[in-house]
Amino acid sequence: MQCHEVDYELFGDDMQIVEVELDPGEKVIAEAGAMNYLEDGIGFESRMGDGTQPSGGIMSSLMNVGKRVLTGESIFLTHFTNNGQGKKRVAFAAPYPGKIIPVDMAEIGGELICQKDAFLCAAFGTTTGIAFQKKLGVGFFGGEGFILQRLNGDGMAFIHVGGTVIKRELAAGETLRVDTGCLAAMDGTVQYDIERAGNLKSMVFGGEGIFLATLKGPGTIWLQSLPFSRLADRIMRAAGPGGSKGEGSVLGGLGDMFGDR
Repeated sequence: MQCHEVDYELFGDDMQIVEVELDPGEKVIAEAGAMNYLEDGIGFESRMGDGTQPSGGIMSSLMNVGKRVLTGESIFLTHFTNNGQGKKRVAFAAPYPGKIIPVDMAEIGGELICQKDAFLCAAFGTTTGIAFQKKLGVGFFGGEGFILQRLNGDGMAFIHVGGTVIKRELAAGETLRVDTGCLAAMDGTVQYDIERAGNLKSMVFGGEGIFLATLKGPGTIWLQSLPFSRLADRIMRAAGPGGSKGEGSVLGGLGDMFGDR
C-alpha cells in the first residue's frame, strides 16, 4: 500500500511539535493522545490498528490489540483525515524533552526498527508492528526488551527520542558499541547484538550498565542522549521516599516542615 504524501514543519527545540499538512482526503495516523491542535475541517477517529489491512474479524482485531500491548503502546491509533477544502494542518507534540525525528521511509529501504515508545505519527499507509529479536540474549539484556517496534512504508514517519539525537551512517562491516538504552532506532539492514561490558569489576562498578549494544553496518542508526527510563530513574531518586527535598536545602525534608507556614 502506497503511503499518503504529507508535508510537515517542526517547531521548538527541546519540547518539539511537528505540524503535518494534509491535502483534501489525505490522512495521518498517530499515537493516542499525541495530538496538540488541528485546524477546522480535519476529522479524527480512534481505530484498532493502522488501517492498512482490511478487517479480518474479531480474531484479527485481537491479534492487532495483542501486538500493541506487547510494545507498551495504547491499543488504539488515531486517524486524522482532511475532510475540508484546501490544505489543513494537524500538530503532534513530543511526550517528554527530546527531539522529533522525521524519517523518509523510502530513503531507508522502507523499514525502521525503533524502541517501544518512539513512534509518534506517520503518513497513512505506514504499517506498525513488532520486531522480535532473534537472539534471546538481546531480548533479555538488550535494554529495549525482547520486542521492538517495526514500521514499514514509503512515506514520512515521525519518532520521538530523549535528549539530543545523533544520526550515524555505518559502512558495511563497520561496528559501533553503544549503551543499550541509548539506541533509539535503526533501519532494517543494521545487525544488532549485545556483548558483556568488560570484566566483572567493570560490570558491577563501572556505572555504564552490564551490557553494550553492538551495531554492525551497513545502515543508519539514531542514538539518544537521554533515554526516558534514565530520566524517570533520576527523578525518582531525587524525590526519594519522602518526596522532593528541595534544591540547595541543607535541612532537606526538615525544612519542608517550616516552608509553608
